Amino acid sequence: MPTATASMTEQRIKMVDNQLRPFDVFQYDVLAAFLEIPRDIFVPQNKRALAYSDAEIEVADGDILRRMIRPMHLARMVQSAGLTRDSVVLDVGCLTGYSSAILSRLCGSVVALETSDAMVRRATDALSEADIDTVAVLEGPLADGYASEGPFDAILLGGAVDEVPEKLVAQLREDGVIIGPLGSGGAGRAVSIKRDGDGHTVVPLFNCSAPSLPGFEREDAFTF
Repeated sequence: MPTATASMTEQRIKMVDNQLRPFDVFQYDVLAAFLEIPRDIFVPQNKRALAYSDAEIEVADGDILRRMIRPMHLARMVQSAGLTRDSVVLDVGCLTGYSSAILSRLCGSVVALETSDAMVRRATDALSEADIDTVAVLEGPLADGYASEGPFDAILLGGAVDEVPEKLVAQLREDGVIIGPLGSGGAGRAVSIKRDGDGHTVVPLFNCSAPSLPGFEREDAFTF
């Protein structure tokens, strides 16, 4: 009878082969990161059987239910960021820390941002269980980013937003990018927002129905 660990490993391989590869995720180091990082560590204990499913897994954030983005959408966004080993990345809305764990295998430094001390501790504990010590998980309003740790080569949004604050774009290096889903439901689309001097360029990437990221209902934002 296969062990639970072997079963999870097999499921992880199937996730990469059956979800990521058919969704045009082809970059070797991205695929390797998803094969290496055990997603089951980063989901609630009572949802671990769903860890490698093509589903948005619910995670309690106090009285609010949030959801983890689907693996294939996360993988395409990470691939689109064009990361290198020298990249400094801000992971906005890291939730349980899974996206930060993936990013840690692809870039030099990851700053992860969550909304409360409880969420920070949850992500930090999961990252520690996965033997990852290159991610700093910090607390703060998601839409504010974390300017004191910037500028960033890339900012990853861990859920769908209707608006992206100018202050977040301002935390990018020249030619840095924000990657994330804009819009909700069937109208959602992942985009790349590239900083260009004092302006920005928006490039649509792929259709993406993703869970909402809290805290982005702001007036000082541009809309798409």
